[in-house]
Amino acid sequence: MEHLPTTEAAVTALRALADRYGREIEVTHDIGADQTSRRTAAGVGVTTDPDGSLPHEAYVAFGGLPRVRVRLYPEDDALIDVEGVECPDVPRDDVPAFLRSLFDGLACVKARRFPPGYFLVVPLPGDRTHKEFIPMVVLTPWLSARVR
Repeated sequence: MEHLPTTEAAVTALRALADRYGREIEVTHDIGADQTSRRTAAGVGVTTDPDGSLPHEAYVAFGGLPRVRVRLYPEDDALIDVEGVECPDVPRDDVPAFLRSLFDGLACVKARRFPPGYFLVVPLPGDRTHKEFIPMVVLTPWLSARVR
């Protein structure tokens, strides 16, 4: 697993993934404390954090199926949206592996009979998985095709 020390390093890795899988990619950058989503308390015109750093957040959208959107936060984590299912707090270093599992078809949806429910299960390196609850109303055709 590759260490991604900055948001820009993660964006570069995601661009390489888009190239590898032949997917379109759209990237939007928010730079400065007054622009990033988790810094809403920053005053008007304040661009740096109290420690003097300049926070950098990026939003990445991939074309094709599954529909995937990634928001990379300056705090070394990400929010990944897969077909409307939000997977919060994914470590930034795990984002490329998470997406490779999706694009390679390794991710699945596990169904539970009682109480009824569905979970998106994405395998990660080191025998780890990311598991996220899926409300039944969000089950898209792509997710439904992966139910086990």
